[in-house]
Amino acid sequence: MSTAPRTTALDAVHRALGATMTDFAGWDMPLRYGSERDEHQAVRTRAGLFDLSHMGEITVTGPQAAALLDFALVGNISSVATGRARYTMICQEDGGILDDLIVYRLEEQRYMVVANASNAQTVLDALTARAAGFDAEVRDDRDAYALIAVQGPASPGILAALTDADLDGLKYYAGLPGTVAGVPALIARTGYTGEDGFELFSAPEHAETLWTALTEAGAEAGLIPCGLSCRDTLRLEAGMPLYGHELTTALTPFDAGLGRVVKFEKDGDFVGRAALEAAAERAAAKPPRKLVGLVAEGRRVPRAGMSVVAGGEVVGEVTSGAPSPTLGKPIAMAYVDAAHAEPGAPGVGVDIRGAHEPYEVVALPFYKRRK
Repeated sequence: MSTAPRTTALDAVHRALGATMTDFAGWDMPLRYGSERDEHQAVRTRAGLFDLSHMGEITVTGPQAAALLDFALVGNISSVATGRARYTMICQEDGGILDDLIVYRLEEQRYMVVANASNAQTVLDALTARAAGFDAEVRDDRDAYALIAVQGPASPGILAALTDADLDGLKYYAGLPGTVAGVPALIARTGYTGEDGFELFSAPEHAETLWTALTEAGAEAGLIPCGLSCRDTLRLEAGMPLYGHELTTALTPFDAGLGRVVKFEKDGDFVGRAALEAAAERAAAKPPRKLVGLVAEGRRVPRAGMSVVAGGEVVGEVTSGAPSPTLGKPIAMAYVDAAHAEPGAPGVGVDIRGAHEPYEVVALPFYKRRK
């Protein structure tokens, strides 16, 4: 028997705005409000407003919270300063990626782990199991937060009108408690769009107040509500991986070109260490397939699972693909054999329904904002 998808605290707002809704990871979420292209371009040139309340927040507290996270995750979490955040991963014993995460150190002995919506329960279960023997508590706080993001070059000015927090001093991958429009919130300078922006964690009962205040403050700057569809094209242009596409349990961080997040130098053992050390050695000896960008020479759009071909042979697989509003061409990310992974590699194409469409191999990301 199927269960109805969960709704966020902003569900009524999305429906009043005429959003097209979709079931995403068990949540009823806005896919778009109007034109996906307009929403995408608003974030690139002005600002966009997102409901991300489907993300999974897990709180880890206690005297050994840092030690637990060092053991449970591949990163050196104990080295994260209070008020800062770190991108990291949680892996299986065999090195396969369970999820990619952002971990915020809120206090000396309190962390917030933010998991992808589709993996939140998996991450919660893994952290709970790995906490055995540590003087630390793992708490499911998914119902304690709404998460609203304002992203784009106009976002600092919009948010500054609503808070006394020092946004100029707030670095990328940092978060500080403050008030926004009179609402208590954790203000984090993070995002998934390739633009400057902020993610605001608040109590669900304050979500509508925050959304309305940001909408009004951003009206003159051209801020508009944005759905999951443009969030995907924004992250694709920025070369950011999506779990289930570029990251899976079948891949280690080294396979995904993200071996830098694995910190072997930290003290003690951690889950997956031995397997990841072996994966690092394999990657150094014989580079695995490399994650690259592909830009279409024609108009046909590649999709996840399509084969990358060269010289009549399959040399890789597309993981994500879509029309790029910024480039004006279809683009894709794909894992490609090392021999065909250099930018400009000749004769590379994508098998789209039996036709080998020509594609240019490029380095990621496709788009990088001006600082």
